[in-house]
Amino acid sequence: MGDNQDAIEISAPTVEEAIEQGAAELGVAKESLYVEILDEGGRSMFGLSTREARVRLTVLSGRSSVRAAPRPVMSASGSAEDSEEALRVAREIVEELIERMGVEAKVTSAWAAPDADTQVPPLLVDIRGDDLSILIGRHGETLAALQYIARLIVGKELQHQVPMILDVEGYRARRERQLRQLAQRMAEQAVERGRTMLLEPMPANERRIIHIELRDNPTVTTESVGEGEQRKVTIIPRET
Repeated sequence: MGDNQDAIEISAPTVEEAIEQGAAELGVAKESLYVEILDEGGRSMFGLSTREARVRLTVLSGRSSVRAAPRPVMSASGSAEDSEEALRVAREIVEELIERMGVEAKVTSAWAAPDADTQVPPLLVDIRGDDLSILIGRHGETLAALQYIARLIVGKELQHQVPMILDVEGYRARRERQLRQLAQRMAEQAVERGRTMLLEPMPANERRIIHIELRDNPTVTTESVGEGEQRKVTIIPRET
């Protein structure tokens, strides 16, 4: 990262991961970023990359320069017909994806509560069934890849972006709760021991949860270090 904290270039296995990683490092929501895709990278269906994606991210809020507007985002605030169409398309696409994986499960879709940072309601697609661990993967990596693919297909089908969250048996909520608890516990240890605490490698969306949980903590700061799949969060005690 360069000295300009309002614009950075990020490389990651996918465009989505690069955006999430950049948002975490800049401390802003993804929707607050203007995204320039420099290289889409090479990707197989469920997360195996041959070439990393590369994006340039610029913080939009508070900037006076004129920049290209992001593509429109569908939300529940649109017409009832458009909202129902988005729900139907998302549900059917996810059903087809998991069917192609040989998984039997029930898929539902609904508009969730608005995001606290952006006030935009995301489209939540929930998958329920027996023994769906194959859809989650290690640290949710398979779920993240499945969500990435579903977003691309839904966006193409509807011809506009949709803020979509894919979940399996409430995994995301449980994992987020665990990460927030971990962040607080490790922050306490960093202060008690007077030294930096290093967490295990995590994907960009999980690192972002740690950063957000501790960003208002007066006793510690956080920073991501490392490259690629080995990137992790450090929790650093503030000098008193």
